[in-house]
Amino acid sequence: MAALDEPLKNILGGTTAKVLAEHLGLHTVGDLLHHYPRRYAERGELTRLADLPLDEHVTVVAQVADSRVLTFNAGRGQRLEVTLTDGSGRLQLVFFGKGIHKPQKELLPGRRAMFAGKVSVFNRKLQLAHPEYQLLDGTADSEAVDAFAHQLMPIYPACQQMASWKIAKAVDAVLPSAPDAVDPLPPALREDRALLPLTEALRTIHRPASKADIAAARARLKWDEAFVMQAALARRRLADTQLPAVARNAVKDGILDAFDAKLPFTLTEGQQKVSREIFDDLATAHPMHRLLQGEVGSGKAQPLDALVLTPRGFRPMGEMAVGMEVVVPSGELAVVDGVFPQGEREVWRLVLSDGSTVECDDEHLWIVGDGVAPERVLTTRELRAGLRTADGRPRWSIAPAVPVDLDGGEDRPLDPYELGRVLAADGRPVPDAYRNAPCKDRLAVLRGLMDAGGERTADGAEFRAVPAPLAGGLAWLVRSLGGRAQTDPVRDGAYDVSVALPDEASAGAGGFRRAIEAIEHVGRKPVQCISVAHPDRAYVTDHFTVTHNTMVALRAMLGVVDSGGQAAMLAPTEVLAQQHHRSITEMMGELAQCHSSAKRSERRVVAGDGRALGGAEQGTKVVLLTGSMGAAARRQALLDLVTGEAGIVVGTHALIEEKVQFHDLGLVVVDEQHRFGVEQRDALRGKGHAQREKQTPHLLVMTATPIPRTVAMTVFGDLDTSVLDQLPAGRSPIASHVVPAKDKPHFLARAWERIREEVAAGHQVYVVCPRIGDDEEKAPKGAKKGAAGAKGAAAKASSPEDVAEKRPPLAVLDIAAQLGEGPLAGLRVAVLHGRMAPDDKDDVMRRFAAGELDVLVATTVIEVGVNVPNATVMVIMDADRFGVSQLHQLRGRVGRGSAPGLCLLVSEMPEGSPARARLAAVAGTLDGFELSRVDLEQRREGDVLGQAQSGVRSSLRMLTVIDDEEIIAAAREEATALVAADPGLTGYPELRIALSALLDEEREQYLDKG
Repeated sequence: MAALDEPLKNILGGTTAKVLAEHLGLHTVGDLLHHYPRRYAERGELTRLADLPLDEHVTVVAQVADSRVLTFNAGRGQRLEVTLTDGSGRLQLVFFGKGIHKPQKELLPGRRAMFAGKVSVFNRKLQLAHPEYQLLDGTADSEAVDAFAHQLMPIYPACQQMASWKIAKAVDAVLPSAPDAVDPLPPALREDRALLPLTEALRTIHRPASKADIAAARARLKWDEAFVMQAALARRRLADTQLPAVARNAVKDGILDAFDAKLPFTLTEGQQKVSREIFDDLATAHPMHRLLQGEVGSGKAQPLDALVLTPRGFRPMGEMAVGMEVVVPSGELAVVDGVFPQGEREVWRLVLSDGSTVECDDEHLWIVGDGVAPERVLTTRELRAGLRTADGRPRWSIAPAVPVDLDGGEDRPLDPYELGRVLAADGRPVPDAYRNAPCKDRLAVLRGLMDAGGERTADGAEFRAVPAPLAGGLAWLVRSLGGRAQTDPVRDGAYDVSVALPDEASAGAGGFRRAIEAIEHVGRKPVQCISVAHPDRAYVTDHFTVTHNTMVALRAMLGVVDSGGQAAMLAPTEVLAQQHHRSITEMMGELAQCHSSAKRSERRVVAGDGRALGGAEQGTKVVLLTGSMGAAARRQALLDLVTGEAGIVVGTHALIEEKVQFHDLGLVVVDEQHRFGVEQRDALRGKGHAQREKQTPHLLVMTATPIPRTVAMTVFGDLDTSVLDQLPAGRSPIASHVVPAKDKPHFLARAWERIREEVAAGHQVYVVCPRIGDDEEKAPKGAKKGAAGAKGAAAKASSPEDVAEKRPPLAVLDIAAQLGEGPLAGLRVAVLHGRMAPDDKDDVMRRFAAGELDVLVATTVIEVGVNVPNATVMVIMDADRFGVSQLHQLRGRVGRGSAPGLCLLVSEMPEGSPARARLAAVAGTLDGFELSRVDLEQRREGDVLGQAQSGVRSSLRMLTVIDDEEIIAAAREEATALVAADPGLTGYPELRIALSALLDEEREQYLDKG
């Protein structure tokens, strides 16, 4: 048996070894040698007691300032309170019962000692209850005193059952075995990087003589971890290139070309680059392994509440559907042949010279002119960059639209001219029936208004102090006829309106042009893009403004279908799977229509021809497969997959089941990789075969969650990475604040008042809780539900440190009842959670979206797929119970409309605790990449090679992927070159041994699965 594989019980004895194994995961001599000190205490150094982390086991060196014995329970009980000081803060120790006798004699004022215990709070003071301690004066062990006096003292990660100094003694027992450690770094690399030999690094990290020794040892040990890990990932990448896969070459005139031809835009530069990378990978005879990070939707979109002109009048963008007719600038009608939901984007508002406005995203296209050069098509971003000329005048003007006849299908009982005269007299708004009417009728209404209420001018008329509703309708009529309408507020909600109609010559060209005066940032909104089946690719939007009018993963799937294969998209939840299925079918339009099985069977040929799954008739079936589907629908979906009838399938874990078989699975797209286990990803990839031969499908992993570069190199090191980083400019208008409910209860009271104010202003509110709270959920013994239960649990705590232990999370049903009867009484409050019947959930969400409810108290069921632009406040109760990314996603549910959003993070954790620091970080930034760093720093990397994702025990003991980017990048480069030159590592037996130690059975399976 190798010395480092020796069980600790053979060296330290069974009792100590059992504690180290059960509580610190240390089983062998090698494990203990790699259990490094987390910091070092210097001679004369006093640990800053003010900086102690709450709820963690710590070791401190301090001096006793005071000691006293107190009685309680009418003198029947005793406790010893000892106060420590270090010059910067104070810490209280407490001992109970018979445990007070020894410390009462030893912990006298002036004594110095090391203390170990778990930091808690009692009566707003930090304390250690029943800590272990070791004196550091003449009465203590002379070796400990000598160590303290002359050396840096290692402070080890410890546990309640094993203090740091006991671990140090155990390390002393195994340090003689350090020379037996196998050095995994090639000698040439070690020399080039000026790194210590491994044996010296191990001795030095545990027993350093100086801070320089510590730095040198850490640098060497970080390189060990980075290089061995990157060597494992490099071997995995190399092995992937040896696996067989069907090359999915581009096919001319297939579904992809038909899809691209109907897109209402060109792909962004970033999308084009990523698409080239993906299609290059797909064309090779080994499986693609690519991580696609970032927003995958295209730009060139408008908010869902923007308007699109149809023959029946304006309709919201969100109501657009394939087959609807819209008006194009030339006055012709065209069919919408594609609807492209784009998620949420930053939205901008173009302010035109007549005061009208129109909203869009930063990549939206506009047909503009500058009076000199011919008309051109520019994005909002390009317009913003050069909005004015050198002398400050607006540079660009919007092209006009040709007036068209409209007909909303409503009766027009009055003569239009007479109606105009009536409206001029009583100030009522123009009825929709006369707005959505033929041009001659709209013109007659306008002439009646001008004759009865306007003052004629040289080119039109002016109206004085017109009521707001009529002013808006009047301007609408003028613009609909190609005219110019300027509205200026005067008093009491009234407007002066000046109007001008085009002469006969300019009317034929559409009418007056309008200059772009300003472009203002609005905020983040849900947006959508439509494709218009017309050569101009343009349509008419708000205020008769002319506008011009992805898909990376979908284009990859269509390319695979063209080549004769099938594509499967794996989504983590049914909601997301349904969203993807709906979005894909809407974007594909008629290309997603299914041909009959008989026709398809006649056309089906060998895989790779490009016509097996729809190339000839340009179409393929897109199916959905989830666990809740009915039996008949499920049977049909399974049949469509195994026969090849379906080229694309979107599903949840149901795709992984054994009975699911494919005709020729060529591409697996995994959405939100962090929500899946490796086995799930592998099970789907294992279903790939072509012509009845086992083939590995290509793999595209997608994540919208920002991943720091170092994490991508480490956690996703076996994947090539593509990043779509062309994020729109601007910031999301969401203010976030931490509400310390326990320290400052009046802050929470103010939060409820703030909600009432928002509701009074016509807005709506979410309140999120971590638990449902029905009768079936059992609270921990001695605890009651809700906030009151937390106090009860604390009151029954067996010792003071138990006060800080976690109480049951706040529950939806409890909080909803408390709010409805208390601070939010009189408001319309409803609940939403995962255990409700689907119909009940849909009904609640419908009512909330329709504005019939004021406050929705819910679980994280609202995290995905809920869009209510009128919701402006998000209150997250027990916010410390949620992860950073989850808080960020929940916060994104508000601020989606025109009003700014507010997110309140309610927590009872005390100031200075890690949980509060995490919440403060979330409140302090809207940058997803920055929050991903915060998240990683808080929970560490987890076992980045294994399946643990939240840092319970990390295979990285010294290396931190968030701080050691240079080492990781350099190690990746070195490891890749070494493995390429010697794939079997025949010349590096020590590295092979290190890889075997790192890749235990579980991790070996992980890497095999990819």
